[in-house]
Amino acid sequence: MTDKSSFIVDSDMPWEETGEGVKRKVMAWDERLMLVKVHFETGAVGTVHQHPHTQISHIEKGVFEVEIGGDKKLLKSGDAFYVPPNIPHGVVCLQEGVLIDMFSPMREDFADNKK
Repeated sequence: MTDKSSFIVDSDMPWEETGEGVKRKVMAWDERLMLVKVHFETGAVGTVHQHPHTQISHIEKGVFEVEIGGDKKLLKSGDAFYVPPNIPHGVVCLQEGVLIDMFSPMREDFADNKK
């Protein structure tokens, strides 16, 4: 982790703009695990993509159409989804929301600019 602290204070973490209507905070990580908070404006899209990491996402707030491996489901606050490695997945935000993403192993591409 950037400051090697065991305590992560949300208000101390800066948002990083990642696309139209999407921003994220890389909250904490080590080589095995990463926690990321992602904010979506209504209508914002997390384009279908895939990566070699296992991903589990918790919907902290909002309503999302989630696509995993071609299957789509409407999920809302309190729901979660699991994405195995190398499976195409993406989201469309139907009501402003926040996803809490966990990746194993950590996403080096997200951490590169945090070192």
